[in-house]
Amino acid sequence: MQKSPRHPDFKHKRLLESLWVDSWLNPSWVKEKMASMTLGHIQSGDGLRSRVPDSFCNGDKLSKLCEEGRLKEALHMLELMVQQTTSPPIHAYVCILKGCSRRKALAEGKQLHALIVQSVLDSNIFLANTLVHMYSKCGSLLDAHKVFSNMPQHNVYSWTAIISAYADSGEVEEAIDLFQKMQDTGLAPDKVLFVVVLKAYAKCGCTEDARELFDNMSERDVVSWNAMIAGYAQNGLGKEALALYEQMKQEAVQPDNVTFVLLLKACASLAALEQGKQLHSEIIKRGFQSDVVVGNTLVHMYAKCGCTEHGRELFDNMSERDVVSWNAMIGGYAQNGLGKDALALYDQMKQEGMQSNNVTFILLLQACASLAALEQGKQLHSEIIKRGFQSKVIVGNTLVDMYAKCGCTEDARELFDNMSERDVVSWSAMIAGYAQNGLGKEALALYEQMQREGTKPNEVTFISVLSACAHSGLVDQGCYFFDSMCKNHGVTPTKEHYACMVDLLGRAGCLADAELFINKMPIQPNSVVWMTLLGAARNHGHAEIGRRAFDRVVKLEPKNAAPYVLLSNIYAAAGKKDELAKIRNQMKEAGVKGMPQLDRS
Repeated sequence: MQKSPRHPDFKHKRLLESLWVDSWLNPSWVKEKMASMTLGHIQSGDGLRSRVPDSFCNGDKLSKLCEEGRLKEALHMLELMVQQTTSPPIHAYVCILKGCSRRKALAEGKQLHALIVQSVLDSNIFLANTLVHMYSKCGSLLDAHKVFSNMPQHNVYSWTAIISAYADSGEVEEAIDLFQKMQDTGLAPDKVLFVVVLKAYAKCGCTEDARELFDNMSERDVVSWNAMIAGYAQNGLGKEALALYEQMKQEAVQPDNVTFVLLLKACASLAALEQGKQLHSEIIKRGFQSDVVVGNTLVHMYAKCGCTEHGRELFDNMSERDVVSWNAMIGGYAQNGLGKDALALYDQMKQEGMQSNNVTFILLLQACASLAALEQGKQLHSEIIKRGFQSKVIVGNTLVDMYAKCGCTEDARELFDNMSERDVVSWSAMIAGYAQNGLGKEALALYEQMQREGTKPNEVTFISVLSACAHSGLVDQGCYFFDSMCKNHGVTPTKEHYACMVDLLGRAGCLADAELFINKMPIQPNSVVWMTLLGAARNHGHAEIGRRAFDRVVKLEPKNAAPYVLLSNIYAAAGKKDELAKIRNQMKEAGVKGMPQLDRS
């Protein structure tokens, strides 16, 4: 006979079942609730087991197994529960799926997926959404898409899960395409999805589309503002990021620590010291300076703006420092030509017992390269081997660069040849090393080997190749590589490539060709291009071309003393005293500091 809802057994059964579900959300609450129940009834003649589902007794244990990453045991327990005709709630499956996501346990995730299908639960939209998320986190985008495609219906969480999956996998164009398809269904995105799509737009450089989406949001919180600010900052639009912050303040949205980290990075990219100082004042007022991530970014910002002393003062006064703090300060020294200070700070880092990471060694090797400090570089190399960092391709690349800049191309090549993994940066670093040491033929031979092995060159590779041709006087080869760069490899020449070509022609004494080349450039030449021509004119004593190049540089950089020095040397070498006097007067009138020091060689 079916028991009445008023029967005590019925009421306790319903209560215990509801508690089982709640136990996945707050197990400690359930224990308190259980303790408050009437013990006399629960421990009556037919016992606790007859009233408590087996799944309830296993709830805490299953949650604990998932938290500890013991997923195989959790799966086995769930399988037993299903076999014993106990019907676990959806939260049991979700708990294990989330554990698989955290551990990137694809095999266990697929096993659970099979159990879900077996239990005829695959049509459950909540479970299907969690499956999409699990496959995404485990790196199986194809499986994530299959689950999504087979769902009988989609809600906004379904679309968020699949769009996030594509965006996180770097397939941002597909993510945006899916977002547009979702809008075609008439389903309205929520705040979370808006932020996901904002980040996707930013990743592919579509900041205008991102801004349009942002402006059309009906509700914006600090996370939305941060996403748009990050989009600008990541795409080199620091001024737009700072302007958006001003609008954020006008709309009375309170910034958080993430906001300030993003804005400080924008200031660092712009070398915008004054704005950085203003943000620093706001950070102090809001109490964010004690946040270690904010403190690290402040150190980085001051160092990028050339204020290493201010950065060091901040660093020394930080209440808490992690390895990122040390790396920020070491990197600040290295990037500002203070390699000795960087190495000294590393010694202090070791004395204080702070464990370095691969980024630390990359920064220190860069400092050694700038100093041509071979012995310190070798010591660091030994430490890198002991710590097991040499297998990391980025560390190997920096070691190759360091040895090459210290003039040890044989050691650099040995390292290069023994790398277990090489990318385009590895090849470019070794080619550049040969070029910097005047070994043009070796550089070009390595470039040919690079192509044979199927590594596609990039814009940096071609700068190294053109530089190698310039240093070795290989004009015809240089012209060939410049032409093939665009035609055969799809690399659009930048101002750096044009400067390399001017250097190539100028070193070979083809100054008229070099000047003609500049005048035919499809992009506006910068001061570096004209300074390269001026340097070549000085080396070959060509006063007329030197004067024209000088005039162009002065228009672009009126306070730069270097063009005055070069042209003065040309006139002095040619014995043109009147012209030399005119240049000195022009320099005084322009208010350029530092009189030209003539080359007496």
